[in-house]
Amino acid sequence: MGMPFNADEVFEMAEQIERNGARFYRAAAKKFPTVRDVLLDLAAMEDEHEKTFAAIRAELSASEQESVVFDPDNEAQMYLRVMADGHVFNVKADPTEQLASKDSAEDILKMAIGVEKDSIAFYVGLKEAVSRKAGKDKVEAIIKEEFGHIATLNEKLTALK
Repeated sequence: MGMPFNADEVFEMAEQIERNGARFYRAAAKKFPTVRDVLLDLAAMEDEHEKTFAAIRAELSASEQESVVFDPDNEAQMYLRVMADGHVFNVKADPTEQLASKDSAEDILKMAIGVEKDSIAFYVGLKEAVSRKAGKDKVEAIIKEEFGHIATLNEKLTALK
């Protein structure tokens, strides 16, 4: 069974994840001033990731936009389908709605770490579904940056305790 997504669709999902991340961090920064600076820095990084994915998407050839990825074991296909269906996180949901149930900077940092982990899992699936020519190295670089986000969030969380 072939991959039901083409590279254009997958990068479009990645752009939405980054837009949601930036909105989430900006809204959280307003609600939790004690961690405002770190959250605004993360929002700016998510903006840059969105631009990276948009640039990759703009450079896709017509065949890359139409073709599906060879995925003989259906691993990438299954994971991306779960992601797209919103079972791990819903890229179409308003991420700021989740802030209402959070009462402390600690809560928001823990939630942000979880969201970053979900993003990394998606991007690992994306990396497996994208050819080197279509930007695999750029996806790998974003994965490394997302790991850095987790480290930053964890450091801030530790400092709050």
